[in-house]
Amino acid sequence: MTIALPVKGRLREPSVSLLVDAGFGPEQPGERALAFPCRNAPVDVLLVRADDIPEYVQDGVVDCGVTGQDLVRERGADVEELLELGFGACRLEAAVREESTYQRFEDLEGVKLATVFPRLTRELMPVPVQVVDVTGSVEIAPRLGLADAIVDLVSSGNTMRANGLRSLGVLFRSQAVLIGRPGANTSQIVAMMRAVVEGRAHRYVMMNTPEDALEKVCAVLGGTRTPSVLPLAEEGMVAVHALVLASDVWRLLPELEAVGASSILVVPVERMVS
Repeated sequence: MTIALPVKGRLREPSVSLLVDAGFGPEQPGERALAFPCRNAPVDVLLVRADDIPEYVQDGVVDCGVTGQDLVRERGADVEELLELGFGACRLEAAVREESTYQRFEDLEGVKLATVFPRLTRELMPVPVQVVDVTGSVEIAPRLGLADAIVDLVSSGNTMRANGLRSLGVLFRSQAVLIGRPGANTSQIVAMMRAVVEGRAHRYVMMNTPEDALEKVCAVLGGTRTPSVLPLAEEGMVAVHALVLASDVWRLLPELEAVGASSILVVPVERMVS
């Protein structure tokens, strides 16, 4: 099996790291290497431009690949989105100069709009616009008079603000995805990657609590998975183990302490099979 990963950019390192954590054991590529094998599985890795990966997968050059959802939609390739990978999050936003009177997407009807995503822009804008297809730094287009507004990917928004632009809102939210060629046998690689993605999204929480506070502790933990409850040597005390969402940990810890939990330990989850 061959999988394509981005050769450079913000998705390359997280993609290689995902293969490592999934147990594939990829060889560390050199600076100029464009292909390398995995030690622990019959998988070869091909490093190519993220923009080209949807077409490589569609044409059967590779069996699957990691790229951004924005690029999959923009290319319109005939591929399957097999798994959202939980990194590379960004937003496709429309923006205008700070001093502009435009306030909503609808205000842009008929205006010139510069973007490197012409397909997505025409598809997602609620009103017809004049799309100016550009490459490189889109943020400079309004200042040069090339366009009245832009549509571009945003992570933090700092670059947009630094160039005197104001967002009108989000058109599309994107993240890295594993895509596959329809009909390709990718079930094993999907299962191994899903176990890592699920594990990264959760934390394993262990704590001690009085038996008479157990109901309140379980209520705080909530969720669909029933916690494990183990007896302790100290009479009247039990240990509670539970899987929780990583994003909820900051909220759960003070609430658990408030209902009587103590010696709370939070550990990462390497892999998780639901």
